Amino acid sequence: MSTRAQVRFATREEGQSFSEHPDKIHAQFYCHSDGYPEGLGLDIAESLVMNNNPTLKWEIEELQTLHGDLEYIYYIWQGYDKETFISIFKGLGNGDDFECVFVGAPSKLITTYGSQLEESYYKLNTNYDR
Repeated sequence: MSTRAQVRFATREEGQSFSEHPDKIHAQFYCHSDGYPEGLGLDIAESLVMNNNPTLKWEIEELQTLHGDLEYIYYIWQGYDKETFISIFKGLGNGDDFECVFVGAPSKLITTYGSQLEESYYKLNTNYDR
């Protein structure tokens, strides 16, 4: 059985109670399974407290955090009642001189890059390959 959850990002504002839903959010992502506090909740907390936790494939960072070893930067553009777009920038370093290599809707990204999965490094290695 899957425990679904949604993670939402909101700005801390004066007078906003942390125990109430904010009027607006900036971004969100959906987690299909392990969304309970002992799963996803701990992952989120550990990402914030234990920098570079090797058990996670992702981290939530402070907004001012910079890296000098990035190869890609992704932006997810959302607005209320507007179509979501994704931008991908490629380079090496902290992002200052990265080149935009993709802009489009999620379906366009899937069409553009999903077709490369068959020959991709990320292809699941099984003995059932044809």
